[in-house]
Order: sequence, then structure tokens, then C-alpha cells
Amino acid sequence: MHPRRDLYFLAASLMFWGMGEGLFFIFQPLYIQELGADPVLIGTILGINAAIMTLAQIPFGYLSDRYGRRNILWMSWTLGVAATLTMALAKDLTVFVLGLMMYGLTAAVLAPMNSYIASARGDWSVGKALTFISAAYSVGAAFAPMAGGMIAERNGLRSIYLISTVIFSVSTGLVFFIRKQPVEVQEASQKKFEILRNPRFVFSLALIGMITFATYLPQPLTANFLQNERGLSLSAIGQLGTVMNISNVIFLLLLGHIPVISAFVIGEVAVIGFTLLLWLGGGLPWYILAYALMGGYRLIRSIASAFIRPLVKASQVGLAFGFVETAGTLAIILAPILAGFLYDHAPLNVFKVSLGILLASLAITLLAANFRDALKKRLSVSASKINSGE
Repeated sequence: MHPRRDLYFLAASLMFWGMGEGLFFIFQPLYIQELGADPVLIGTILGINAAIMTLAQIPFGYLSDRYGRRNILWMSWTLGVAATLTMALAKDLTVFVLGLMMYGLTAAVLAPMNSYIASARGDWSVGKALTFISAAYSVGAAFAPMAGGMIAERNGLRSIYLISTVIFSVSTGLVFFIRKQPVEVQEASQKKFEILRNPRFVFSLALIGMITFATYLPQPLTANFLQNERGLSLSAIGQLGTVMNISNVIFLLLLGHIPVISAFVIGEVAVIGFTLLLWLGGGLPWYILAYALMGGYRLIRSIASAFIRPLVKASQVGLAFGFVETAGTLAIILAPILAGFLYDHAPLNVFKVSLGILLASLAITLLAANFRDALKKRLSVSASKINSGE
């Protein structure tokens, strides 16, 4: 049996999930607006949704280490179908937000899924396996926003949630073919959160959180900006979503094997380009170019777990990945709320403030890279002296 058999089933399932999520994801703020929310409320709703995603990460990562990963994957996929059906059937903002919060809870799958991928990767590196899976999702999502825009213009935004529910059901059927993985035995003396005593691990979490916040801030209300301030149609916004997803595939497949810190820098530079083009661009060609750079954000989010994998024991991978996703989603809680207030004051402020934060984040990342290289050289020299008996 192929050593990566389960990885391929998971990739196929996520390709369909990307197809379903890609139909509605870019239009989510627009549908919330259609149901009666203003920019501040939209940002608050998205921030609360991110809070639910955050609270789920560490507990489910820990549970996956203790009781296995597959059951949590199955539960999350099934919940995703129910949540999307709830959003599809909602006729007011309250019910829709309930479905959205249920959907946010499915993010609990991220840490168990990443640890499952790390175990099912065969002879691939962790970074390659993680970006391969993320690329499979992006392939499925590639043309979905364009299709979603055309469907929404004919039948309304609500209709795309019904179609997504059907596609998610197919994805769920595929994920039920993955096999159970053995649970890593924990040492009797091993404490639950001893990894937080590791300064390299804690520093890595802080760096991931900072980069995620900086690169997500310009995104949450971009669709609203393009429709309300630049007059783009739903079809045009859907086309931009397709450009973004194709960009995701290209970034992930071409750069998924490079050192993680280099991926962070490239991703930040790409999102800086996105922000500048949204701020200064004056037409669809500029926005297409902007969304062609959005693969940088997906690269950062996909490869972040590989950054900390060498720092933890095998029996703590799920918990560690839970902390990584928590660091990322904590940033995503704050970014939409800040974006909502900035947009409500003056829409262009979102991109102006984002640019300043991105430049600061890039500078800190470069300093961190130099510090890490210097530390590696120092440790290497010390090891050489010990081995030579000096």
C-alpha cells in the first residue's frame, strides 16, 4: 500500500472542500452586509468567529494527541456540512451568524489535521506535505469564486451556500476513507504545557502571530471596498477570488520546500504589494495584479506549523500545532475588528495602516532571521569545540 495513501485521500477531500468554500468565502462580508450589518458589525462578527476558531485550537490539538486525530477530522467535516446548511437556510442575520459560528468551530480541525499530515507524509518533509495539502485545497477553490459570483448575480448570494453544502457532503464522504493513526505514548513525567517553557517555541509563536496579524489586516473588508468604493460587480469580485486561489497554488507548489523564515519574508513582501495595489490602483487590472500576490498569505499560513515541528516531541505535535493555530487565529480576531473601525472612518485607512504594520513586521522578521542564523553559528562553533576537546 502506498505510504502516502491517506495523505492523498485527505488531499482529494480538501480539494472538494476548497471548491465548496471558494464559492462563498470571498462574498461572506458582502452577504453579512446584505443581511443588515454595517462595517463595524461585520468586523466584529468576523472577529468573534475568529475567537471561536482560536478557543478550539489548543483543546482539540491536545485531544488529538491523547485520543487520536481521525475522529476529530470526521467530526469537523460533519459539523461543516451542518453549519453551511444552517447558513444556507438562514433568513436573517441572527441565524446566519449562528451557522457562521458553527462553521468557525470546524477550524478545530487544523491542529489535528496538520499533525495527521505530519504523520502520513511518508518520506516528504513536513513543509512539503503541509503545502501540498494546502495546494490541493487551493486547486479546488481556484475557479469557485468566479462561479460563485456568476451564480450569486443570477440567483442571489444565499444560493451559493446551498451548492456548497452539497459539495461539502462529497468532501466528507472522501475523508471517511482515511485510516486511524497510532497515538504517540507520552512519557509519565511529561507535563501538558511544558513546551511553553521552551523559549524558542514561545518566540516562534509570537513571530507567527505578528506576521499573521500584519498580513491579514488588509483582507477582511476588501470585497466591501471593491464593491462599495470601486463599483466592482459580484462577478468581477469572483474573478479576483479565482486569481487569488490560482496564486495560492503557484506560491505553495513553487515555494513550499524553501526554509520557513524565507517563506515568511516572501509572503510579507507579496502582501505589501497587494496592499499598495489596492490602495493606489484605479481599475480591475490593478486589482487582478494585487490578488495575484495573495498567495503569499496562504504560504505563510500553510508553512507556519513546519516552523515549530523540530522544537517539540512527537507526543506533543498536536498540542504544539494547536498553539500555532491559536497564535494565528488570535491575530485574525483582532484584524477584522480593527479593519472595521478603520473602514468606517475612511475606507482607504485600512490599506494605509496595514502598510505601516506590514513594513514593521517585515523588519522584525528579517531581524529574527539574522538572530537565528547567528545563534546557529554560535551553537555550531560551540559543538565543534566540544567535539575537538577544546
